[in-house]
Order: sequence, then C-alpha cells, then structure tokens
Amino acid sequence: MSQEKKVASVNRAKIYQLVLFPFNNGATNVYYILTMNYIAYHANGVLGLTLMFATTMVTLMRIFDAVTDPIIGMLIDKTSGRFGKFRPYIILGNLIMILSALLMYFATRLIPESMMWLRYLGFVLIYMLYVIGYTFQTSCTRSGQTVLTNDPKQRPLFTIFNTIASLIGMGLIQVVATMIGGKVGYGSEEFFNFIIPLAIVLSAVLTLLSVIGIWEKDRPEFFGLDGKDKEKVKIKEYISIIKENRELRLLMVAGGSTKLAFSIATNASVACMLYASMMGNYNSLYLPIYIICYIASAPFFLLSVRRAQNKGQGEALAFYTKIALVCYIGVTGLLMIWQQGNVARTLSLTNINIYTIFFILFYAIGYGAYYSTADMSIPMVADCSDYETYRSGNYIPGVIGTLFSLVDKLVSSLGSTIVGLAVMMIGIKTLPDTNTPYISGMKWVVIILFCFIPMLAWVLTLFAMDRYSLTGERMKEIQAVNGARRQGINNGMSLEKAMDRWKTIEDIEKESKSP
Repeated sequence: MSQEKKVASVNRAKIYQLVLFPFNNGATNVYYILTMNYIAYHANGVLGLTLMFATTMVTLMRIFDAVTDPIIGMLIDKTSGRFGKFRPYIILGNLIMILSALLMYFATRLIPESMMWLRYLGFVLIYMLYVIGYTFQTSCTRSGQTVLTNDPKQRPLFTIFNTIASLIGMGLIQVVATMIGGKVGYGSEEFFNFIIPLAIVLSAVLTLLSVIGIWEKDRPEFFGLDGKDKEKVKIKEYISIIKENRELRLLMVAGGSTKLAFSIATNASVACMLYASMMGNYNSLYLPIYIICYIASAPFFLLSVRRAQNKGQGEALAFYTKIALVCYIGVTGLLMIWQQGNVARTLSLTNINIYTIFFILFYAIGYGAYYSTADMSIPMVADCSDYETYRSGNYIPGVIGTLFSLVDKLVSSLGSTIVGLAVMMIGIKTLPDTNTPYISGMKWVVIILFCFIPMLAWVLTLFAMDRYSLTGERMKEIQAVNGARRQGINNGMSLEKAMDRWKTIEDIEKESKSP
C-alpha cells in the first residue's frame, strides 16, 4: 500500500518535455523585451508621442496586464476540453500578439501627423489588445508547471531549460537589437522594420515547441486530486487565498521586488547612460560585457539547480541572492569613484585597466549569481499551487499563477515610469540613447537605477526566503499526501473524506504499518 501511494504521488516529465515547455516563457519574453525596453522609443521616436505619455503608458498597461490576470486565471482553471487546459491559451495568446505587433509598429505609422489624436488612441487600444494576448500565453508558463512534473528533483531543472529558452528568445532579440540600435538608433523606423518581423517569427517557433512539450501532459488525469474542474473561484476569494497561502505571499515579495529591479537595471536607457554617456563607448562595451555575464551565469545555473534539488528552491534562491548582493556592493563602489575624463577610472576593453577588471569581475559574478535564480520563482509558483491543493483540496494553478503575476506585474509596471522620471529630473527630455551626452547628475541616477534598486530588492528577497517553508523535504511530504488523496478518490472516496483521512505524512505511514 505504501509503495502504491508513493508511485501515485509522483508525476515525472520526460526529458524532451522539460526541455521544450520552457520555450513558452522564451516566446513571451521576446515580446516582453520589446515592450519594456523599446516600445517607448517607438511611441516617442517614431510616432512622435510625448516622452511622459510613452513611459507612463508602459506602466499603465503593465497595470492593466495585472488586472486581467485573475480573470484569465479563472478561465484557464475552468477549461478542460479536447485540446486540454493550457494549449488553447498558449496558441491564441501568441496569435493575438502577432496581430497586435503588426498593428502597433506598422499600422500606426499610416496615421497622418495631422490626426495625432488618433495615433494616441490607436496606440492605447492596440496596446490593450497586446496585453490580453500576452497574459493568455504567459499565464500558462507558471500554471502549466503543475501538470508537467511535481517531482522536487525535476522542478528545479526548469530554471536551466528556461534560461536556454530565454537565451534563444529574449537573448537573441537583445543582441540583435543592440547591434541594429547602435547603428540606426532605437527610435528609428529602420530599427523596428528589422526587429519586429524577427521577433514575430522567433516567438511563433518557440510557441510551437512549447506546445509539443506540454501536449501529452495537458490531460485531465494530471489536473489536481480528481481531475475535475469543479472549483469555481470568484474574484473576491482571491483575497482569502492570499491570506491563507503564506508561502505564496512570501514568493510574491521576492518575485515582485526582483522583477521591478531587473526591469529598471536592464532598461535600455540605463544601459545607454552607463556605457555611452558615462563610459563613452556603448558599441564596444555593452554587448561584450553582456555576453561575459551570460557566460558567467553558466556555472551558477548548474550549482543553483543542484542546491535546489538537495535543499529546496527557496534556500538556493537565498544563497545565490547573497552572493549577488555582496558583488553589487563592489559594483556600486566602482561607479561611485568614476570620474569623467579620467581614463584610469573608466571602462575600456581596448586598453584594459584595473578599474575594468574589477568591474567585470564584480558585475559578472553578481549578475551570474542573480540570473541563475531569476526564473526560479516559476517552478516555485508550481510548488505554491501544489501546496494550495494540499491545503484546501482545490486545483487552481491558473488562479495561483496569475495571483503571483498580478503582484509581479503591478510592481514591475513602475519600471519604465521610474526610469522616465529619473532622466527627466536631470533635464533630459527624450529617452537616452547611444548619442546622449553626459550631464551633471547622471552618475547618481545610474548608480540608483543600476545598483541601489536591485540591492534593495535582494534584501527583500532574503527577508521573504528566510520565512519560506516549502523546502525540498516539505514538498516531498505534500506530494505524498496529495498522492494518497488522489488514489483514494480514484477508488471511490469523496474529496472531503480523502482530505480528512490524509492530512500529514504520518497518516500515510501509520496506514502502511497497519496489517
């Protein structure tokens, strides 16, 4: 009996499924980078919309994105047709983003300047359409993890495969955008004429791969304790779920704060101020240092996954966040002593100096340690969903995933607005690009956006993870209890009786010892 329950509690994915499904995140990250880093350039530089409007709309639409999350989460949880629970939303979401991208970046240009009011209106409406498609697809990344695998040894592997997917998707777009933008400018039509078709094709291919990855798992037998979609969670019940699911709250703090910091520190405007305005050579610095940081991430990914498998994802996240925090203290110190015109205190990869060596050392290690755990929250959301099933009996991965996304997006929505306000405060009226000269006060704006905000986010992450209880051992117990309940229900027991009969791992052990 014990062995039967053990088998029933573990749902493992095949290797190709673990490799392919994360491409869903890679597919949506292609559009995320376009939106967070470049859409304001298009609005301001191509369409002629005001800088404040362009940056504020990124924030407002991110908030709209967050508001739509709970609604779409409920739709996912109520769906269980012949095409599964997640595949319809993945495919539909990508198709909507293709349409909105074509309208946003090409159709809006056809509106004459004499009808500028229509450009503003069209920009807002098309942006809203994009947000709906984005939410459809991205919501499935977190919620789909629950059917892919519940094995505590397998879930951390998502971080590695997700990074590969991101490198192919988001990384490729960033590299190409840097090369093209450095030549023609981020606010030019030429830039978007090249980058948008590339993004559409790339995201569509990655979407197809992700659908193949989840195809065999997107079936009712992997949906919760009884495979039925009877849980009808109302909007007002979201508050109760957040109140009762403490681990989800803690993960929201860690994930939301780091997402905000990441969206600010990696913003294209911040990179232009640092590498072009301050250091004087964007084209020869940004991309090489970016590649070095990615290479530095590789060993940390392997180490963080191993630590997550042995000690739990929360502990691994905290450990490598501490490393990043220490290294960024060094990066902050180096930027503080930077002096305009002082060659010895300026980054250079052609005439490498001590300043450059220490900057790359601190930044690469710090970025590598952080980036190796940046997406660890995705499989951790799946843990929180399984914990909710254990706690309440409800299988609501769409609700749990979009609750996390709601807070994550509300917080990170401030990124573009914070950057926009920061540059306006020092007298810059257009978003900084590779031709923006250094002006007084820019150094401290860069230090705050590039260093202080990420460091504050990591302090909040450490605070949350110190109280997070879903360790590797704890998740094994939760999966065992859920497995025992599932088997009981399959044998004709009611959900309520199964919930009452198996509450802890001790209940299962007692039954296994009984004659």
